Amino acid sequence: MPPRAAHEEYPTWVGFVFIFNLIVGTGALALPSAFSHAGWVLGALAIVVLAFMSYVTVTFIIETMACANAVHNWKRLQFIKRDRVIEYDEDSNVETMVEPPPLSSDYESENETQREEHDQLIADATIEQTPLNIMYCRKTYYTLSSKIELGEMANMFFGRTQRFLFYFCLAVYLYGDLSIYSAAVAKSLRDVACAHNHRANATDDDDGTERCWQDGLLSRLDVYRLCLVAFVTVLGPFTFFNVQKTKYLQLLTVLFRWLAFTVMISIAIRRLLAPDSALPIVPKRADISGIPYLIGTCIYSFMCHHSLPSLLTPIANKARLKALLSLDYVLIGGFYLALALTGIFAFSDIKDLYTLNFVPSADQTSGMLKAVEYFLALFPVFTLSASFPIVAITLRNNLQTLFLDSAQLETYNFFLRRMFFPLLAILPPLVVCYFTESVSNLVGFTGCYAGTGIQYLIPIALVLSARRTCDNMIGRGIVNEFRSPFKGTVWPMIVLGWTVACLVLVTIDLAI
Repeated sequence: MPPRAAHEEYPTWVGFVFIFNLIVGTGALALPSAFSHAGWVLGALAIVVLAFMSYVTVTFIIETMACANAVHNWKRLQFIKRDRVIEYDEDSNVETMVEPPPLSSDYESENETQREEHDQLIADATIEQTPLNIMYCRKTYYTLSSKIELGEMANMFFGRTQRFLFYFCLAVYLYGDLSIYSAAVAKSLRDVACAHNHRANATDDDDGTERCWQDGLLSRLDVYRLCLVAFVTVLGPFTFFNVQKTKYLQLLTVLFRWLAFTVMISIAIRRLLAPDSALPIVPKRADISGIPYLIGTCIYSFMCHHSLPSLLTPIANKARLKALLSLDYVLIGGFYLALALTGIFAFSDIKDLYTLNFVPSADQTSGMLKAVEYFLALFPVFTLSASFPIVAITLRNNLQTLFLDSAQLETYNFFLRRMFFPLLAILPPLVVCYFTESVSNLVGFTGCYAGTGIQYLIPIALVLSARRTCDNMIGRGIVNEFRSPFKGTVWPMIVLGWTVACLVLVTIDLAI
């Protein structure tokens, strides 16, 4: 792979910001509701445990990334050695490079694909082909210099059945993501549009039959569906093209998120400290029946595994990568606790999307306060609208990989390549959200089922297969500097047991 240009790299602190931005998203807005269902003691405990489990599997992904780079470097070195033969003179203690033996006649008979693969690997060998560099390369198999995506690692370390399950699980998760985004944006737009008729005691169980406007004909459910269709109509066409996020968009988005979450925490603290004659809100401490929803929400709230290669590879200095991730998880865990705990003690009724607790009301006279409330109410619209096309395009590409032969993609007809899979990506979430606006149920289902696959099962399978492959190919003499501190097979089995327990609890809750 060509060397990474300097402008594509970024310092460690930028990587810290990007990871924070990736993890802290829609799931965080559903956490206060999850805490209100399960109780603040169980909620706090779940945050700590699930943050730790997520961190464990993140280290598994990083180790697998290094193993994938090692396999790539090992294969590249074999072709370098094939083209450059090194002789060592023991008397003079000098290595010299001699011309390689001619290629066998079998090379000329190889099919075109094999020859192109050979030529590409030779071209990718960008290190200077000298004896010193070749010897150095042997000691530095394990790097994070090449960006190898999760799908590429699955193709490298999984068999056919495992690859199919991987892409299927990823597709289900992305479908859940798009459904959550669509419902969250449509509900936010609906509640802002109906703000002047918004009832203070409205709950998430409303059937939507209440009028959006007192003198209007449309119900709240009607307006929600209109907003949903409008949102998908505006952003759905981007799925037919290719768009990319930039570093500046990432930085702008994370500043926007920090501002919104900080304001929500500040308003909740202000409500707690304000003198009030009413009795203080006393949320429940623990409710076992709320655990399944809490688990799904927490898993979804710590999801970052599928995008780690894109975020970690460009970091210029990877020497402190483990410390960076540890600090990120500690900060995010504390951030989630502050958001959820202040919310459940400040509001008697927590909406399934926390920003809906800040919908502007008609009795507010302060222009500044009303502007802040509009900012918070529309926060999901701004942030999720920017992410929707990216997720939809990712889903489209994975669906194509799942059902089509990517090596022969151009041989398929135009409708199948350019129309069918974009429509297959955006229409199912539209249908699902048309009949349900419950963000909490969507987050719980996506986090519990597809989320456990992406966050737990796939990292376990990848790291165990990668360790076995590298031990057989490279040997155990070369140490992987990015190896997970959770070594052996004990930790993968602990995470697997935890995964099974989560799935059983959620399934029993749904069955009952």
